[in-house]
Amino acid sequence: MNATRTASETLSLRQQSIIPIAAFAAAGDIARLNAALEQGLDAGLTINDSKEILVQVYAYAGFPRSLNALGELMKVVEARKQRGVQDKQGQLPSRPIPKGDALLAAGTANQTKLVGQPVKGALFDFAPVIDEYLKTHLFGDLFERDNFDWPSRELATVGMLSALPGAESQLQSHMGVSMNVGITATQLNQLTRVLADRVDAGAARRAREALDRQLATRRGS
Repeated sequence: MNATRTASETLSLRQQSIIPIAAFAAAGDIARLNAALEQGLDAGLTINDSKEILVQVYAYAGFPRSLNALGELMKVVEARKQRGVQDKQGQLPSRPIPKGDALLAAGTANQTKLVGQPVKGALFDFAPVIDEYLKTHLFGDLFERDNFDWPSRELATVGMLSALPGAESQLQSHMGVSMNVGITATQLNQLTRVLADRVDAGAARRAREALDRQLATRRGS
């Protein structure tokens, strides 16, 4: 029993490696991203896993940083190939991504499941287009790609948001989403330590504070 509990409460080396990759890509720290990508591939991420993390960056930190990070991944993969390292390519999505109204419906369903309830509010009434883009681009186009599971996507999201000062509200929200997809509070505490050890104190502090707020909210509900 103890061994089972320990395994379930601990992020794997592969899961841990997602966090600095996402953080450095979102922060635009390409020099440190290089080493994090190497460590991730060594820890069991496939090339396609790494691509999924870096493509997802566009939703949180913009296309320029996503594109720059993908360019760095290309360099890392080629350099490893030149050294004789044969990294696994990994899986592609098992089904086509919906389009049009079907994409909006799928994204809405995904968002509701991830958050735990339908997402509404004055902001989305004020600017309906951002609600549509969240549902279609983020929760549709990205979260419909089933070659990278939802817990992995949330570890990446929390890593990205922790690296971005000013995104504390969204970070707290995604701490909750992470728990909704099966990541435990103990594992999220471990995530904050990974940030402290491998990224920087500021990212770790923001993650720790967001987790504390989310846990307080859950205890009060």
